[in-house]
Amino acid sequence: QVQFVESGGGLVQPGGSLRLSCVASGDILYLGAVAWYRQRGPGRSRELIAAITAADYRSYEDPAKGRFTIYRNGRRVDLQMNNLKPDDTAVYYCNFVSDLVSWGQGTHVTVAS
Repeated sequence: QVQFVESGGGLVQPGGSLRLSCVASGDILYLGAVAWYRQRGPGRSRELIAAITAADYRSYEDPAKGRFTIYRNGRRVDLQMNNLKPDDTAVYYCNFVSDLVSWGQGTHVTVAS
């Protein structure tokens, strides 16, 4: 079973930057397309915001376009977030794009002055 462990969150002022990381562990023969998701509050669904394939093809949803960049290196997938806004406040998770595994703990991002 693959597990993802996220890190790098914190408190940042509007306009600031953070770099989130997740590392996949487990019996992995092939790490397919991985995405970053976020959940902006209890009871709200997780939304996919950025994804990257094994061939490094990147895709972004509207909230991330122009501000976030996703990277991967082996079992690690990073999300560089720039020009952060209060609406980016959320718990961020990574997981596969399809055939999702159990969610990790996520990493909390708070954007506030």
